[in-house]
Amino acid sequence: MSTTDLSSPDPWLASQRRSRTRRAEAVRRLRRLRGRRSGLAVLGASLALASGAMAESTAPSATKAVAPGVDVAAVQQALGIPADGIVGPQTRRAIRSFQRANGLAVDGIVGPQTLAALGLSGSFAPKAQGASGGSAVLARIAECESAGDPTAISPDGRYRGKYQFSLATWRAMGGTGDPAKAPEAEQDRLAAALLAARGTSPWPNCA
Repeated sequence: MSTTDLSSPDPWLASQRRSRTRRAEAVRRLRRLRGRRSGLAVLGASLALASGAMAESTAPSATKAVAPGVDVAAVQQALGIPADGIVGPQTRRAIRSFQRANGLAVDGIVGPQTLAALGLSGSFAPKAQGASGGSAVLARIAECESAGDPTAISPDGRYRGKYQFSLATWRAMGGTGDPAKAPEAEQDRLAAALLAARGTSPWPNCA
């Protein structure tokens, strides 16, 4: 015979407590599962953004904005922005604005049509040269500009030294003082840096 007192509320209360405990545990498991799923979703989105940013940062900016061999500094001068020879956001915006204003295809790339509209159809930098090739080009420029005289000064006093630097260009390349009074080796070094950065465009009459 059963000894359970059917009139006592204790069994019912115990069953209710067990039921509440099971429901609370189920809710906790559901929350943990949702938390893991949310974390995985955030992680996946973060990885996707990081991959996109890396792809953009590693893409060569010059190839996005200018055709191969184009003198970037000459393009920047024609666009009326600082000519640092570097294709950055300002240069890209200026290219697109120019194309839009002149009825060109707004692709952000300085190709033959955009060059022609800028009046720079021939503004292509020379192919990269070895040390001997660069030295030969500089020697020809120096002979043309100053007959190789490191102390040469143009009649109007504007261009100075072996490579006839203007003071603005000289200082932009890191030079100090008067180019015509600088050591010849320093003039050679800065001229080589200018040639590497902008090709022969700074010496249009002797290129």
